[in-house]
Amino acid sequence: MADDSLSLVFAALADPTRRALLARLARGEATVNELAEPFPISLQAVSRHLKVLERAGLVSRGREAQWRPCRLETQPLEEASEWIGRHRRQWEDRLGRLDEVISRIQRGQQSSTGTTEGETENE
Repeated sequence: MADDSLSLVFAALADPTRRALLARLARGEATVNELAEPFPISLQAVSRHLKVLERAGLVSRGREAQWRPCRLETQPLEEASEWIGRHRRQWEDRLGRLDEVISRIQRGQQSSTGTTEGETENE
């Protein structure tokens, strides 16, 4: 797996359990035990998921006496969102141009067969 931050974020987000953990942390800090409660997996498995999220910078763990809260870090999500936004505009532009070409082709085919939209040649 690549070590660049964007690749780590997308790899971390690829798993539905990790996305669910992030959704829970969006509501506030939680311990590993609290995060593990709704999942039918072991505490160790939840810890492994959290390590992936930590490596991607999406989660940090604090230390307050005996309590080690996990918290959501939003900066990596904002960077991923910006990357998606830039590429989305490019994709939408390209799809818009493709749609125009398809429309021109369809209009050309309709005029060459003498049919209008909604008609068939057998009508």
